[in-house]
Amino acid sequence: MVAELLSVGTELLLGNIVNTNANYLAKECASLGLSCYHQVVVGDNPERLKETLITALERSDVVIMTGGLGPTDDDLSKETAAEVCGLELILDEHSKEMIADYFERVHAGSITNNNWKQAMIPEGAIVLDNHNGTAPGVIIETDNKAIILLPGPPGELKPMFAEHVAPYLAAKQPEQFYSKMVKLCGIGESSAETKVKDLIDEQTNPTLAPYAKIGEVHFRVTAKAKDAAQADARMEPLIKELYNRFGKLIFTTDPDETLEEVVVKLLKAKGYTLATAESCTGGLLSGRLINVAGISEVFKEGFVTYANEAKMRSLGVKEETLTQFGAVSKETAREMSEGVCLVTGADVGISVTGIAGPDGGTKEKPVGLVYIGCTVKGKTRVEEFFFTGNRKKNRDYAVVRALTLLREEIL
Repeated sequence: MVAELLSVGTELLLGNIVNTNANYLAKECASLGLSCYHQVVVGDNPERLKETLITALERSDVVIMTGGLGPTDDDLSKETAAEVCGLELILDEHSKEMIADYFERVHAGSITNNNWKQAMIPEGAIVLDNHNGTAPGVIIETDNKAIILLPGPPGELKPMFAEHVAPYLAAKQPEQFYSKMVKLCGIGESSAETKVKDLIDEQTNPTLAPYAKIGEVHFRVTAKAKDAAQADARMEPLIKELYNRFGKLIFTTDPDETLEEVVVKLLKAKGYTLATAESCTGGLLSGRLINVAGISEVFKEGFVTYANEAKMRSLGVKEETLTQFGAVSKETAREMSEGVCLVTGADVGISVTGIAGPDGGTKEKPVGLVYIGCTVKGKTRVEEFFFTGNRKKNRDYAVVRALTLLREEIL
């Protein structure tokens, strides 16, 4: 089946609101095996909305409309869909009760008359209960096609789609798409893609698609199958081959697991504690780590030692080291990571020092030069990196490389 996404709202056209609903629905439709060739945004204008809906129905099997189901005069999605399908709007008593119950539940006070507009449903349509707001969703089936109307607020749309729409669409599809994500660190996108070019060229079902992230490469493995068990059986050989080719560069196959979560999990498994010493990253590394729930079990302390005086005072970096080699050097990175372990008693220390830019670079030490040191139980490794982005990207890349080095040394 072909689905089209039709987002309604002048605020979307003006850029006042980011259209996150389309992003969510596109992913969900793809996972259900629907093809999506068009996404359209239209303002709160009845004629343009009608014209857009008619066009969408001509080229699609399912049109998913979001927004325009509220109580105000410019909420016209339901009215327009009913007009296009030649249907009358009638009061749905169940929806009216749901609206009244919602107002009572959230202690919203008296209900104004325009709210009952939301209980008016196209005759013969399927009503989708809204447990998180007042506007019910609607499915209109017409000429072997379907118009699905969903409320605009994501907090209402997403649970309604998961509870009602996904099962409705799944029942109409003989097969669905299932995906797994294989995430790598410590390798560039071009190198990773070269290693699997033959797999991409020969792919049928399952398929393999690379995605570049900052400092990471993700491979999405997707299979079309009648159920999850069949999909897993089809994906397993390809995922096994990725492990054969990349080995320890793969840090997870959980689509929701981050690199920092993997690092914290490793620290816990080893019983290690961690401390950070940052210069150019200015706390970004410790911030990423502290985003992980349960980090307090392993994280002892973090230092932002931007000035040389701070490196000497807080971490014990030698003045002669800074004088002879400079703040951005292997020697300083080593003393920072070893020093942070010494002053905190941590088992693991990670340090970052570099030139983020746009100023401060020289011919010998250009912008983007970063040294990262990692000390684990007294053993230190320092790596040199050259990044080529702007100040923000250089700092972001440094954080990911630090997490990658942490993972490698803990392993």
